[in-house]
Amino acid sequence: MIAYLERFIHENDSESRPTDDEKDQLPNIRHSLDLQGTIDCVNTGLAGKDFGGLYTCEPLALIKPASPDDVARVVEAAYRSPNLTVAARGNGHSINGQAMSDGGLVMDMRSTEGNHFEVVRMNGETFVDVSGGALWEDVLKRCVSEYKLAPRSWTDYLGLTVGGTLSNAGVSGQAFRFGPQTCNVAELDVVTGKGELVTCNENENSELFFGALGGLGQFGIVTRARVVVQSAPDMVRWIRVVYAEFEDFTRCAEWLVTRPEGESFDYVEGFVFVNSVDDPANGWPTVPLHPDQGFDPSRIPRTAGSVLYCLEVALHYQKTDHPSTVDKAVNSLLGRLGFIEDMKFQVDVSYVEFLLRVKHVEESATANGTWDAPHPWLNMFVSKRDIADFDRVVFKRMLKNGVGGPMLVYPLLRSKWDSRTSVALPADGEIFYLVALLGFTMPYPNAPSAEKLVSQNKEIVQFCVNKGFDFKLYLPHYQSEEEWRRHFGSQWSRFDERKTRFDPLAILAPGQKIFKRRVSHL
Repeated sequence: MIAYLERFIHENDSESRPTDDEKDQLPNIRHSLDLQGTIDCVNTGLAGKDFGGLYTCEPLALIKPASPDDVARVVEAAYRSPNLTVAARGNGHSINGQAMSDGGLVMDMRSTEGNHFEVVRMNGETFVDVSGGALWEDVLKRCVSEYKLAPRSWTDYLGLTVGGTLSNAGVSGQAFRFGPQTCNVAELDVVTGKGELVTCNENENSELFFGALGGLGQFGIVTRARVVVQSAPDMVRWIRVVYAEFEDFTRCAEWLVTRPEGESFDYVEGFVFVNSVDDPANGWPTVPLHPDQGFDPSRIPRTAGSVLYCLEVALHYQKTDHPSTVDKAVNSLLGRLGFIEDMKFQVDVSYVEFLLRVKHVEESATANGTWDAPHPWLNMFVSKRDIADFDRVVFKRMLKNGVGGPMLVYPLLRSKWDSRTSVALPADGEIFYLVALLGFTMPYPNAPSAEKLVSQNKEIVQFCVNKGFDFKLYLPHYQSEEEWRRHFGSQWSRFDERKTRFDPLAILAPGQKIFKRRVSHL
């Protein structure tokens, strides 16, 4: 069977693609592998593109595994082949082809979403075992509706797979308190690059456990995760307040994220927006939380610049809590913040509705076609030391007209991240900032094109390099091992050693372009 697959793959031969007769024999391959799932060499379009819309490829086959054993069999087959590669695809939300395998095998992990779901209680803690192919939005709905439980740490958009976010970090407004999603997992099942299905945790196979967390898919494919959960609140008081000065915005945000637990909001994020009524994607209209709320520009100081800043916070509560109790808790915190007077917007929504807030954006963007358009996004971690200079040049000058989508910026705490994982962070300081420039190619006049946004992203990164900023790309994308070495810095040797140990032939996640496939002599 392996020899048959390898007839499709020839080094430096772009014409070597399966013929129609060969495609007809794919059911025999599935039988040879003893797969319970499916293998398709014809309808592979899904596997050759992603959400970013900037890259395409032609994979050899799209495989929909039915179980972790299927995943292991496919990877083991590639391991025994001369040069096959395997990419695990979640919900296709990567930006730069990271989940692709040109001429290789792509596994659609969504087909395994129903393999695991079990609440586990041990040592006084509660967890939920979920499939690596499950969407976080489905984990949320089921945990809350069936058990009134919920994971502690989230991403903003929940249409992502568990294995996908754990292979990166998984960051949202709860990370200042609980750390990223990679720090809220107690155990994993991982299929290594040798095709071995391994259970790992902090004490058992710990090097694989911490390597896989934030490991960009380089050491294994996550088929199960044991996620920390807690009691789910009923409701959320969702609030946005506006600042004219970046210094005031960061001072208040940093104060909130460094408060002891129970003495701050449960969610803290922020974003930059254009000081204009004319920009529906980046201007004043993006701030109010309800259609009945208006943005009063007369409140903006005349000294305000080209951009303004919004601090977004949320407080959890139960339906049984008295309204005055919620008001008192909120007002005691807001009273310490120096935002523009009367520039406060708030709504009360259910906990599930709050966490699915980006789902409504997806539905609207799908309706007008922008969800399927290119998304040249740039995500970065920037040190507190450099964030003011970043604002002065990048936000106020380079991005003064916006990016056609959200421009997030908010503080995180290094102490909430586990240095044993593979995630690369800025070198110095307890506080660093997430910056996410989530540009959409919008269908309105003067909206930035995909090409312009890509060029702009490169200019921003180069500016940070030239100025010697302490920063790291989040969801990184590089084209050479040299660039990856610089990205990981002092962590590179550990990353390289883990690769040699768990994926010695560099079979997994070739779309990341970190390692080149090594020839098998098996």
